[in-house]
Parts: sequence; structure tokens; C-alpha cells
Amino acid sequence: MVQDKYSAIWVSHSSIGDFLKCPRLYFLRNIYKNERNKKINLVSQSLSLGSAVHEVLEGLLNYKSEERASQPLEKQFEESWKKFHGKVGGFKSEDQELVVKESGRAMIMSVAKNMGPLLNKAVKLPPHANDMPPNFYLSEEENIILSGKIDWLEYVPHDNSIRIIDFKTGKNDEDENSLQLPIYTLLLNALQKRKVSGASYWYIARSDKPTEVKLPQISEAKERVLDAALKVKEARVKGVFECPRGLNGCFACRDFEKVLKGEAELVKVDESRRTEYYLV
Repeated sequence: MVQDKYSAIWVSHSSIGDFLKCPRLYFLRNIYKNERNKKINLVSQSLSLGSAVHEVLEGLLNYKSEERASQPLEKQFEESWKKFHGKVGGFKSEDQELVVKESGRAMIMSVAKNMGPLLNKAVKLPPHANDMPPNFYLSEEENIILSGKIDWLEYVPHDNSIRIIDFKTGKNDEDENSLQLPIYTLLLNALQKRKVSGASYWYIARSDKPTEVKLPQISEAKERVLDAALKVKEARVKGVFECPRGLNGCFACRDFEKVLKGEAELVKVDESRRTEYYLV
């Protein structure tokens, strides 16, 4: 059966996460379009912090392994942060922004002093057409495509394998029920041929090295991710995306509803064709 990627249901770690938090949030972030015919998003301090730090660290992939230790990471962070200054980054004041920015700088400097596996050879997944993220058919029968981007793939030469490294800038550990590793496992199994020999979360706000985590089995990963994806598909087919808390909304969707009510300020139209709003 010939599939059409434009008619397929696309899912990712973030979109499935939105749906599991609140179907209404999923609708507002992933389906709804404003008067400019663009999807919407809310700027936030934590998102700005994570984006700036990730941009600098993932940027190391543009250099050969032997060149990475000499890169001016602090300078690169300063340059990256310009994209998140003021309301565009979700900041209400210069003092508030400075505190968050300095925490990001501390993370970058910690990694610069303890680069560890980032100095080893790394692997990139092959690019996809039209600058799309890595993706494959999770289910051709259900016409569901799974997409995702992995922070870092360390190459392990002695057995020609790869190891996943995911940078974490938040304060809390990743939920043990998270679908992130199952999704990464499925993507790597489908899009490249090397064995995946391990995975780590790098909580860079509090640790100078990655923390080993257990990889799921392929069969278990597919079962869990497909189950969640089918729930997303069912909601899309029915066109029903109700908040479990009712009309008053929940912590996940309530702020996005404010955009529809005109209680947020448009501060950016970004490269991914989204409009970004700052809560007034």
C-alpha cells in the first residue's frame, strides 16, 4: 500500500507528551492555527534556558572530535542567548533573566571543564528531505509516522556501536515512565544499522558526567509508543480533544487558552512556522 506522508498522523515525544498531559493541550499546540494560519506556542524561561544550552552543546557536532575541546563554549552561549532576551525568552525583568542566564552559563562552563564522551567520535542520523526531523513509519497499516531528534550519539569503536546521550537542563529526573527512550530506541532501530549499546541522561545542572539508564527492548518500546500513538490518532479521527478537568481547563492547557482569549502578546514568529506568545 502506497502511503502519503502528508496525510499520515505524525507523532513525536513532545506531541505524545502533550496528549498524555491533556488532549486539549495537544490540540492547541499541535493542530490549532491562529489568524496568521500558524501554530501557537508559549515562551517560557525553562524552555529558553534549555534551548540555549542545547544549541551550544549540540553545535559541537559541527566540529571534529579533536577540535571540540578548543571551542569557546561560553562565547557561543552568549551569542545563542541573544535569541532569548526579554519577553521573547519569557522574562518579566532584566534581573529575572540574568538569574536564568547565569544558571545556563554555569551549565555550559561545567561541561567545558568535563567534556568526557563529547570528545569521542559521534554519529549523526542521515538528514531527511525538506529539513524534516528523522522519521519513519511506526505503523504503515495505521498510517502513523514517528519522528524525533536525538541530542548526541557517541560512537563506540571497539564494537562499532552507538550510545545515546540526552542533555537535561531541568531540576528533576526524567520520569521512569517517559516515552523518550522507547522513541529513541525505535528511531535508531529503523534509521541506522549499528547496535545501540547504551544510553545516558546528562543532568548538566548538577552532574559533570552522564547518568546511565536502561534501554527498553524493541518489542516493549513499540508496544508502548504505538499504544500512545493510536490514542492520538483516535482523538484526531473523532475530532475530540477535551480537557479532563472540563471547561475550566487544567495546568497544562489553561495558559494556552489565554492566547485564544487575547490575553497573550505575540513576540515572535519562528523558523518552524509557529507564532510565540508571552503571557501578559
